Amino acid sequence: MNFDLTDERQMLQDGLRRLLRDKYTPDLLARIADSDAGTSADVWAGLADMGVIGALFTEEQGGFGGTGFDLALVAEEMGRVGATDPLIDTGILGGGLIAMLGDADQRTLLEEVMSGTRQMALAHGEPGSRYDLSRVETLAIDGALTGRKAVVVNGAAADTLVVSARTSGDVADTDGISLFLVAADAPGLTRRSYPLTGGGNAAEITLDGTPGMPLGATGQAYDALATVHARGTLAISAEAVGLMDAIRVLTTDYLKARKQFGQPIGKFQALQHRMADMLIEIEQARSAVINLAGHLDADIRTRDIHVAATKTLIGQVARLVAEESIQMHGGIGMTQEYALGHLAKRLVMTDHRFGDTLYHMDRFVALAVA
Repeated sequence: MNFDLTDERQMLQDGLRRLLRDKYTPDLLARIADSDAGTSADVWAGLADMGVIGALFTEEQGGFGGTGFDLALVAEEMGRVGATDPLIDTGILGGGLIAMLGDADQRTLLEEVMSGTRQMALAHGEPGSRYDLSRVETLAIDGALTGRKAVVVNGAAADTLVVSARTSGDVADTDGISLFLVAADAPGLTRRSYPLTGGGNAAEITLDGTPGMPLGATGQAYDALATVHARGTLAISAEAVGLMDAIRVLTTDYLKARKQFGQPIGKFQALQHRMADMLIEIEQARSAVINLAGHLDADIRTRDIHVAATKTLIGQVARLVAEESIQMHGGIGMTQEYALGHLAKRLVMTDHRFGDTLYHMDRFVALAVA
């Protein structure tokens, strides 16, 4: 099997890597960490101008990519620099649902999404839902939404929210879930913003009779939510691989530079073995992401098996890489000023988006024996 990138994807990777290398300096990361937004408007504009957001959508949707391999390529490069930009939330989740379910008027919003002038967020998770996609307590009555949404990533910066609400059925039914487009300044909507451990921001959202515009067919949103979550899982897994690769390079360079007993500690056989083990695990994680990218458009059961298997492995390897790299660096690996601190925190937190290791391990077993 040929794993080489197509000419178009190679050009995208080269251009995106140069852009992020130039933009994501240590000074920028420090400013982002101290800001309320948790992102850089300048970087976001650069991504839009380069067409990176458009790479998340198909040609029929106005973009020029949209496949699993396009998503994985972009996300891995974002992870390589520890980027905090809301590509997953704006392009894959919010924009992806509009592309799948929106009518002609609603799909015009995609032009603003791809141009970088409109940010999106998916407000689906609730205080008691954990990772269960079907558990929705927020109610929609005559287009007015009432309920609470928890850990809405990019929820504070989003111009438009895609909000899930129940129009029929019991609290955990897959049927009866509907989606609504809600303006950030809609009456009855309040947002409490806070920074995320790995960078970026999230918000707790309260809806009190908030008006929303229906998106898609009433009560039939579950399959679309599952699809964008599968795509989001691929992206966060690929981002984790990019983070792992950056951490590996950083650790290798440190072992070459740090001296003990008159020689670089990288010459010590015990540390060489640990680095070799880390490299093998990273390559296994990369293979799992490639495998998931190739099965993203398969039938639902096959897709979900690969989603669960990949996210389980990614979580396990992420923890290993973060722990080993910090141990081999010593105390400097825990400092905020050193790049490893941000990369390791962001890597560890990737396990908690779209289901953690334990959740997906149970899910894989259930799907495999079904």
